[in-house]
Amino acid sequence: MKKELRPFALASMTFMALCATPMVSMAQQVTMMTGPQGGVWVPLGGALKNMWEKAVPGLQITSTPGAGIANVLGVNSGKAQIGFGNSSSTVDGVAGRPPYKEATTKVCQLGNIYPQYFQVVALSNAKVNSFADIKGKSVVTQPRGNTAELLTAQVLKLNNMDYQALSKVSFQASYTDAVSLMKDGHAQVFTLGTTAPASSVMDLSSARDVELVPVDDNTMNALKKVNAGYNRLIIKAGTYPKQTKDVPAIGYLTHIVVGCDMNEKTVYEMTKTMASNIPAMTAINKAIAELTPKMMAADIGVPLHPGAARYYKEVGAL
Repeated sequence: MKKELRPFALASMTFMALCATPMVSMAQQVTMMTGPQGGVWVPLGGALKNMWEKAVPGLQITSTPGAGIANVLGVNSGKAQIGFGNSSSTVDGVAGRPPYKEATTKVCQLGNIYPQYFQVVALSNAKVNSFADIKGKSVVTQPRGNTAELLTAQVLKLNNMDYQALSKVSFQASYTDAVSLMKDGHAQVFTLGTTAPASSVMDLSSARDVELVPVDDNTMNALKKVNAGYNRLIIKAGTYPKQTKDVPAIGYLTHIVVGCDMNEKTVYEMTKTMASNIPAMTAINKAIAELTPKMMAADIGVPLHPGAARYYKEVGAL
């Protein structure tokens, strides 16, 4: 009789033990939206996916291409749980400003990663020394709705201009095509938002004499009042050939957003893992080299996820 009961007893004990054990490794399947193919968000997203899956038992991440504004919309709708974003356009989403049709109330901040610079590059012979000098010039920028294009239009507005005040404006999806227009003299000013140095600007400066146009205090202060996601950054002297002095520029941050309803412990571990793997991320993008938990936690106007806040408080970053 005892032999007949043993399998049942063992099965019962196993069931009871499973019930008593917390399901810490329960699978979590989430989607992460990165960036366009060919951009740095794709390989950086791949590195983060590997780090996070190793750090969080059961976490399974599916990566899909995306873009800053689309990613915020994706996370807000639940199409994705993690996304790369640009601080400035994410703040517009939180506030419900165009190009968003309504406020993105379900998007929370995990952490900032690296700065991006709104760079205004002018041919030296165009004599553009300030934003006001862009009036009457030919300009090439990104497609309508792109973060840099929206910023170009806003900067013109803050300086009492619009696209009609220019002699010509071209919207180019490819930096290569934009640089070609500048090299051929069909455009005098090139605006773009990316890291510094930008390979496209390096290419342009190898063929033509160019100048970086500095942001003035009035424009910067007015922009900051409208959107807390913008900051004044410095493109240091020597970043580009023949650049002999520091140039102040409008800056914003690449950051990671997550769904506000995402598991708190998971987001805590994700934040901790990012902060512990700066060198691995720097191998993909050198702009990340100086990242610290305090920089990751800096307030950009997007609500901080409780899991991320918990980590930053633990390490004294908040």
